[in-house]
Amino acid sequence: MFFASDNTSGCPPQIMAALLRANDGYAMGYGNDPIMGEVRRQMRALFDAPEAAVYLVATGTAANSLACAIACPPWGAVFCHSHAHIAEDECGAPEFFTNGAKLVLVPGTHGRMTPDALAATIARTGNGGVHSVQRGMVSITNVTEAGTVYTPAEVAALAAVARGQGLPVHLDGARFANALVATGATPAQMTWAAGVDILSFGGTKNGLMGVEAVVIFDPAKAWEFELRRKRAGHLPSKHRYLSAQMQAYLTDGLWLDLARQANAMAARLAQGLAQVPDAVLAHPVQANILFPHFPTGTHARAEAAGAVYYRMPGPPDRDAARFVANWSTTESDVQALIAALTP
Repeated sequence: MFFASDNTSGCPPQIMAALLRANDGYAMGYGNDPIMGEVRRQMRALFDAPEAAVYLVATGTAANSLACAIACPPWGAVFCHSHAHIAEDECGAPEFFTNGAKLVLVPGTHGRMTPDALAATIARTGNGGVHSVQRGMVSITNVTEAGTVYTPAEVAALAAVARGQGLPVHLDGARFANALVATGATPAQMTWAAGVDILSFGGTKNGLMGVEAVVIFDPAKAWEFELRRKRAGHLPSKHRYLSAQMQAYLTDGLWLDLARQANAMAARLAQGLAQVPDAVLAHPVQANILFPHFPTGTHARAEAAGAVYYRMPGPPDRDAARFVANWSTTESDVQALIAALTP
């Protein structure tokens, strides 16, 4: 009954096998290993983007922060949702890596910005000449921190607002696979075809040991990214171990299969919660994350039964939680959690 996060699971056997294969013999370092060449080919084919630049880093924080750094100057504003991961969970890393850019927060229900809210926030920014932070870029999180999903059309509508102001668009796709499975979109439809310039392509939350990709659809930005990655200490010498994970992840659609399992178990959990007395969901369940709240005393009962999850702030006199399903969550896990939550 481990529902704390999708980055707490182990790795699928295909990933471990790929690491063992990569461990044989010698390989050039710093991304010059032959496996990385295959990863680059796979990514470009997957996104139907033959000119895309593809790089690997070990953490989502590095992926997002380096992406922001090549898209936004130090005096610029990064427009993002008020509860975006880059705003709430990265300890100021985007500001640090951009050398001082300011995150300007956009309101929106259920973790999503609307085009009108984004346009209004942009319009209020940068009007004081040299005294004001200038308009810099837009960052969209999909899956959102509320567990909701933007469709390609919704991404395109936000990107159109950014484009109208000449601003580049970054997509934080730590759970990109879950968003694709939820919408049925292709990688291209969710990214460059919708107006996205840079993608943080998540792997760690979907079963990898620790690797994320940054896909840059404007190759003119590639060299700057390489320099910033090295200068920031995020170019690993034994890069083949990152390459091996990503290569296996992309082979035979494994990355989507893992996300389908996580999303399916979240949907199953939502169905079960509908039968738990006085259980209420704070946000729609569209991917693999749920935010229910319950009568007081539910936490004590569920945790005593062995359930592991994050307690969350919620309505007064209610127990609020975040449950996250992952690639290895099973029907029996879900059934056990439902039993633990039921009075």
